[in-house]
Amino acid sequence: MLYIIGLGLGDEKDITLRGLEAVKKSQKVYMEAYTSLLSFGLSPDGLSNLEKFYGKPIILADREMVEEKAGHMIEEAIHNDVAFLVVGDPFGATTHSDLVVRAKKLGVKVEVVHNASVMNAVGICGLQLYHYGETVSIPFFTETWRPDSFYEKIKKNRALGLHTLCLLDIRVKEPTFESLCRGGKKQYEPPRYMTVNTAIEQLLEVEQKHGESVYGEETECVGFARLGSEDQTIVAGTMKQLESVDFGAPLHCLVIVGETHPVEEEMLEFYRHKNAD
Repeated sequence: MLYIIGLGLGDEKDITLRGLEAVKKSQKVYMEAYTSLLSFGLSPDGLSNLEKFYGKPIILADREMVEEKAGHMIEEAIHNDVAFLVVGDPFGATTHSDLVVRAKKLGVKVEVVHNASVMNAVGICGLQLYHYGETVSIPFFTETWRPDSFYEKIKKNRALGLHTLCLLDIRVKEPTFESLCRGGKKQYEPPRYMTVNTAIEQLLEVEQKHGESVYGEETECVGFARLGSEDQTIVAGTMKQLESVDFGAPLHCLVIVGETHPVEEEMLEFYRHKNAD
């Protein structure tokens, strides 16, 4: 059996009872470590906390391992119980459909254990989940690569009065350009996690380029940091206001607010930027 288990957003205790039972009976436990990380995944003792709590050694599965050696993990699940741990929900912001398809083709049974994801946890700010349009990803800009396909999606959402969840770039274990050119042993860039501030800066740059007034400095947004953790930060305000807020440690995400209902506005007031009028 291959168990794909959502860990939730906070710490090692956010796993469900069903998920914990599956981990404890698995012979091998892998943890995805490239699309997102739990708050403790960013600390030096993170993995030892996990291993202590779950009572099992954990193998970190980075992007290369999942993309290049997933077959090995699936083959192990033919005769053993194997757990693959995923931050958030297995089918939340990053889907693991490919893994499920490959396992099923080999006749491996798959059981998915769901958990909280950024996709539903943003509901804490009071904006109704059914009032969101398409989710967009904001990648880090480079000097030569400044993609802006998210602009059209935000434009469509705003035309319909819908909120837009912006997922912010995470660069973990990215090979350096030099090592890719040279070949041989890969060297990696240090990890980078996009902040709400950088996201807004890039969004405003793209608006300036297109000039279609889809959004601007006075557009209402909500910034989130460490969503689901005990020290989560949530601030509502204009893009201009949020650009100067220190949201602290990662992970961050941003919602561009669409048309609001009085009940949504009442909830947003609790998170209003202190310098707002």
